[in-house]
Amino acid sequence: MITYFNGTFVPKDDVRVSPDDRGFLFGDGVYEVARTYGGKLFALDRHLARLRYSLDQLRIRGTDVDRLGDVCRELLRQNDLGSRDAVVYLQVTRGAAPRTHAFPSPAVGPTVYGYAAPITPKFDPGKGVAAITVPDTRWARCDIKSVSLVANCLANQQAAEAGVFEAIFVRDGVALEGSHTSFFAVIGGEVRTVPLTNYVLPGITRGVVLELCRSNGIPAKEAPIFAHQLNQAEELFLAGTTTEVLAAVQLDGRAVAGGRPGPITSRLRELFCTFSSGPAE
Repeated sequence: MITYFNGTFVPKDDVRVSPDDRGFLFGDGVYEVARTYGGKLFALDRHLARLRYSLDQLRIRGTDVDRLGDVCRELLRQNDLGSRDAVVYLQVTRGAAPRTHAFPSPAVGPTVYGYAAPITPKFDPGKGVAAITVPDTRWARCDIKSVSLVANCLANQQAAEAGVFEAIFVRDGVALEGSHTSFFAVIGGEVRTVPLTNYVLPGITRGVVLELCRSNGIPAKEAPIFAHQLNQAEELFLAGTTTEVLAAVQLDGRAVAGGRPGPITSRLRELFCTFSSGPAE
């Protein structure tokens, strides 16, 4: 695999990250995951805009985000992924400096890493997946796509040990999002997802789903999904770069929509597949 590391394209085995890198020591960095359909990058501009936001919020300077679009394309080319479905991963940390909690002074250059790899779905969208709810123990800036994901990892491990696909975070009685997905419910025939706050990542696919609802006459709104309403939901589904639109047909051991993808979820998945196969970037 050919990767990108601090300005050069090198074999993955040749990448050397300093033990003083703040991403390694503190999780002081951000990341993005974009994907391709038949070699075409999907919503790259949206991913790069979110990367800029995350970098700005963590005050990590010195990264030419615009150039990273060309880096993504070159990673696909050098790894012979020009006509395949793949993911492109980008990560930027504050850089390497002696370990202190405060930012390095003077500032150091960021560490930038990227790779591209084929994507192999781990689920059958025609059957849907199961999920559980878990208390939200994450920090209060989930709107930043930070590499500090230990709470997400613990939640997803809990899901794995329960034999299900995803864990849905619940905070103050509201179901927010999954450990690596956005979360939607269909209640009274209306698609619902929580409004964006500092406790929710502004998912790229989440935004596309809401746009597809508006342009196709599907009732939808951003509003709290209270935990006590989950039993009343006609459908539940997840959304994400690698999950696309994916029905959650079981939650906490209870079947949803008769244990199969519901009509609105199925329609949105169909619309999303059509949309994602359109013009790239």
